[in-house]
Amino acid sequence: MRIEVPRDRAGSFEPLIIPKHERRFTGFDEKIVAMYARGMTVREIQGFLAEMYATEVSPEFISKVTDEVMAEVTAWQSRPLEPMYPVVFFDALRVKIRDDAVVRNKAVYLALGVLPDGGRDVLGIWIEQTEGAKFWLKVFNDLKTRGVNDILIAVVDGLKGLAEAIEVAFPATTVQTCIVHLIRNSLDYASWRDRKAVAVALPPIYAAVSATAAAAALDGFAAGPWGARYSTIVQSWRRAWEHVIPFFAFPPEVRRVIYTTNVIESLHLQLRKIIKTRGHFPSDEAATQLLWLALRNILAGKVKSTREWKVAMNQFAVM
Repeated sequence: MRIEVPRDRAGSFEPLIIPKHERRFTGFDEKIVAMYARGMTVREIQGFLAEMYATEVSPEFISKVTDEVMAEVTAWQSRPLEPMYPVVFFDALRVKIRDDAVVRNKAVYLALGVLPDGGRDVLGIWIEQTEGAKFWLKVFNDLKTRGVNDILIAVVDGLKGLAEAIEVAFPATTVQTCIVHLIRNSLDYASWRDRKAVAVALPPIYAAVSATAAAAALDGFAAGPWGARYSTIVQSWRRAWEHVIPFFAFPPEVRRVIYTTNVIESLHLQLRKIIKTRGHFPSDEAATQLLWLALRNILAGKVKSTREWKVAMNQFAVM
């Protein structure tokens, strides 16, 4: 509808309900963005507005509203970070994105940092088709540019090239591989019938009291019947051994914090629920935009502190 705004000689009149030059009611855009952040497609939002408000809006209009969020995303991606993070978890999820007229499977990498007080914060979102040391060096240089001087422990799931790149960017950082992922990968080598027995044979390795005891347990597993039958399991542990043993330097309370990337995987699980309705994204920017909106909803008002954090932080301070 057309609104006639009263005018005065000095041009000082300012309408409050609908300001000058406004094209939409205040709050209408926010409702569209909120629905988009919960995984609704443009067509679904269009249908909802038609049903609830008897308002016909075009897909282009909805896309324009959601695209305006990109300024906030850019500001968030370049915001200053803490100078030190005791623990940062790195992991990736796969998303279909159109690239040069071809839909490709791209990896979306997230970094979830544990703050000195035990709180958690997503440090950034990076999209790449392939991972490697060059890509990870770009990520770490981005973190350094935004103010990060040190990461005590980086917990990863065997991400290719990360250890080499972090050694250049943050040479004092300890890289800890995810033990839970290593166990899952080990069980993938075993036949379905033997998995339960193999799972029972692995705990003496990762639950050992020290790195020396763990190495002895691995040798014992290798010399036993399961090591003889599934030598690939032994090889996978030996390949990752350098990044398996760091957590043995800590007491059990700290080990529970750093031995798995489950904390960031649970975040990915919630993101997958939101993006599963999308066949693919038209661009990297569109994927980043929705993931940021989803993260904002997931983390708003319920950022949990890491369990056993007081004990862990005291240990980190000493070391």
